[in-house]
Amino acid sequence: MSDSEYLTRAEAVLAAVERAIDDTDADIEFERSGNVLTLEFENKTKIIVNLQPPMREIWIAAKAGGFHFRFTDNAWRDTRNGTEFFSALSDYATQQAGETVTFEP
Repeated sequence: MSDSEYLTRAEAVLAAVERAIDDTDADIEFERSGNVLTLEFENKTKIIVNLQPPMREIWIAAKAGGFHFRFTDNAWRDTRNGTEFFSALSDYATQQAGETVTFEP
C-alpha cells in the first residue's frame, strides 16, 4: 500500500468514527487534532485513536490496553489477534461508556 493509499484509508476510518459518535445516544465527546482522535466518556475516561503513517497502522489506546491495526484482507486488523478495528473499538467504547456503543465502517 502506498503512503497516499494508507492516508486515504486511515482518514476514512477516523471520519467513520466521528460520524458514529455523532449518531450515538451515548455521552461521548470527541476532539480531533491532526492524526489523533480523542474520545472522552461521561466518566472522564478516554480512548485515543491515532494514525501511525510510518508504520501504516492505526493505534488505539483504551483502558483495555494499547492495540495496533494494519490493513489486511480488506479490513483494519489487530496485529496480534486479527480482530477487526470497528469491532474492537465498539467493545472498548462499550466497556468505557457502560452502555452499548457500535462503530461501523
